[in-house]
Amino acid sequence: MTETVRLGRLLGVDVGVNWSVFVIFALISLGLAAGRFPVVYPDHSPGAYLVAGLAAGLVFFFSLLAHELSHAVVARRNGVGCDGITLWLFGGVARLTGEPDSPGADLRIAGVGPLISLVLGGLFAAATGVLVAFDGPELVTAAVGWLALINVVLAVFNLVPAAPLDGGRILRAAVWKFTGDRHRAAVVASRAGRGFGWALIAFGLFIFVAGAGLGGLWLVLIGWFISTSAAAEERHAELTDSLRGVRVSDVMTADPAVVRHDIDVREFLDEHVFTHRHSTFPLVDGNGHPVGLVTLGQVKQVAPEDRATTGLASVACDLDDIAVVSPDEPLADLLPKMSACTEGRALVAENGRLVGIVSPSDIVRQLEISELRNVRGLSRTSA
Repeated sequence: MTETVRLGRLLGVDVGVNWSVFVIFALISLGLAAGRFPVVYPDHSPGAYLVAGLAAGLVFFFSLLAHELSHAVVARRNGVGCDGITLWLFGGVARLTGEPDSPGADLRIAGVGPLISLVLGGLFAAATGVLVAFDGPELVTAAVGWLALINVVLAVFNLVPAAPLDGGRILRAAVWKFTGDRHRAAVVASRAGRGFGWALIAFGLFIFVAGAGLGGLWLVLIGWFISTSAAAEERHAELTDSLRGVRVSDVMTADPAVVRHDIDVREFLDEHVFTHRHSTFPLVDGNGHPVGLVTLGQVKQVAPEDRATTGLASVACDLDDIAVVSPDEPLADLLPKMSACTEGRALVAENGRLVGIVSPSDIVRQLEISELRNVRGLSRTSA
């Protein structure tokens, strides 16, 4: 899920929002202001209802952020990186750049999100009790009470044992622990997610026909998202399994053509692009250490009259935006780290020096080889 607005960094994690957040924020805020709050506490002005609805909607999205941020923090403590967090229509996504190395780590990373939501729900419920006991402002009481309810609902829904929900991750960790087979665990959780998604779609259509209106369509959308995401996770699990045992060094292009990082775009074109067949070039410093990567697509954005005055490094991907791995790293672990900035390329370094590069075509070729080997193995078995 791509972010539309970057909010900044929190606890070392980049945080952004997708445009769809503004849609759902408006729907929640207006729904509370025009529906729930006037029913619970009538006789307030429309402006007061609107302020209470906006405040409750804003705090709810901070609750979502806390949920996703907890995943990111615990993931980093368990050796899994995080590219950032994006809030969007269906909640939030913590973009983890790797996979847990044990069922225990998988369980901790998945379980902390619902735990945080339950804690927040409990805190808001306690605050609601205090406000009621001391006759606090009615709309504040209504907003805090709704926040208690919605956080508990968020936690319970996320605990459903179906990928990509947190409960699906917990199911994956349990099956992984019981069977010792990470691939099988991922497939089980993904198929549970597909089933749950289709069940939500069917239920949503049923209650829509029965007169539930937008509530039914909303369930259909959520079910569609869950089923398609679960199917994508199953494909990823199959992909990862087909690359089992393959190292980065098995597929990388060794000793790639490199470019000094301190030249301009015109010099780069004259000395490298027009004399080589490559479309991607790693940038190195004077000691041969990788400092960036540039693609022809990035260079094409520079106007011809600006090429002599534009430094190559200024249009290239920074090292922070590039997957840099060791030759001995499992190829499957590289896949979640590959960046859009580099068009799916990754650099391979050993002792700080560049030794290779991996492109999507390298991975596709390896997948085709793995498929051919599997077919050959089946043929021999059947013979």
